[in-house]
Amino acid sequence: MDPFAAVPRALAAEITGHMRMSLEEVSEEVEREVREGVPEYSRPSDEIYVRTLRAGVVDALALFIDRIAEPGRDWGRVAHAYEEIGRGEAVEGRSLDTLQTALRLGGRVAWRRMGLLAEQLQLDSHVVAALGEAAILHMHEIAEAATAGYTEERLRNDGELARRRKRLLDLLFAESPASPEATRELAHAARWSVPRRVAVLVFDNAAQTDEEERLLLPAGVLADTDSRPARLLLPDPDRSGAWSGRPSLLALRDKPTAIGPTVPLTEARDSLRWATRALDLVRSGVLSLDMGVVRCADHLPTLLLHADEPLLRRVSRRILVPLDDVQTPQRERLAETLLAWLQSGNSVAVATRLHIHPQTVRYRLRQLEKLFGDRLRDPQSRFELELALRAGAEPGRSGGGAVDASAVPPPPRLRSAGP
Repeated sequence: MDPFAAVPRALAAEITGHMRMSLEEVSEEVEREVREGVPEYSRPSDEIYVRTLRAGVVDALALFIDRIAEPGRDWGRVAHAYEEIGRGEAVEGRSLDTLQTALRLGGRVAWRRMGLLAEQLQLDSHVVAALGEAAILHMHEIAEAATAGYTEERLRNDGELARRRKRLLDLLFAESPASPEATRELAHAARWSVPRRVAVLVFDNAAQTDEEERLLLPAGVLADTDSRPARLLLPDPDRSGAWSGRPSLLALRDKPTAIGPTVPLTEARDSLRWATRALDLVRSGVLSLDMGVVRCADHLPTLLLHADEPLLRRVSRRILVPLDDVQTPQRERLAETLLAWLQSGNSVAVATRLHIHPQTVRYRLRQLEKLFGDRLRDPQSRFELELALRAGAEPGRSGGGAVDASAVPPPPRLRSAGP
């Protein structure tokens, strides 16, 4: 049975008459309690918002009175109003819990005033029970309308927010830096707090599938997972606790990942460029992953050295041309020894570093002296030789991985090596 129709008609007119007389007073009390009990609604400086909140309270109470007076009355007007309130909550960025808390507080105040009215009119328990059931049903239907509006707006707005953030990311990665005003305007529309510094993370998503696990993005991270490679913009990554260790993105496991240098926001494109380059060097075997991630800040010399691969190969082959006629096994040993000698400066240190006998080092150095002559004593030539050897572009080869002598693990014991 409709609880509104359960109120005797003779009493309904008297009850609703008293309610209408105190409607404004009750509305003000509900509004005051909601604003005091829910900090998110405390906005006395926003006149439009205050009027909207008050109108919602008045409409809800007025409709409740009308439904008691005329059971079965169409409540579409107020349902629409509360759907709009729900949409407004979604736009404001508040949670649905906040809205539901406000509705519960309003319902509690209204029921308290109804209890006083029941005592004043000396209503019997059956009438009070019917009014209570009607009030609960009324609040439930209002909450449902607000929830429907909230959910509809979130579904629509989430897609729009994602599009705005994608446009913001494209703006930050554009060849010509955007003006600070344009960045701030679009960031505001995308609900993104503008950081002072950023870093770009890229990961290999070439094998992405529809069933792939969703990214669990930390707050403030902008993402474009449709690009190749996928790219994320990390706000203030060097802030304590902001981004430490391997990224907490579950979908990145087993995916080669690179993090670009931390730069001012206006230089985000540079961080993207270096992160992408580092990922390319991982694929070619020049750089190795540390726990699935390569950090550009740890490999700046290598990135600089490989900034122009064709030029690097051409220069390296020209510099190392004296090794062209040396057989491959011996050429590799001579190149290894020359790099170690250029970096350490004496045969004893080279022997220790390469775990070979000092006499073997001196023999190889005499061979290198015959091949390179005075170039081994010229600072400019020594610098060029070290660059070429670090690049690993040996004569006669189309490419090769960089030689990072300090990163090569030494053999477990001293070995007797050939010349």
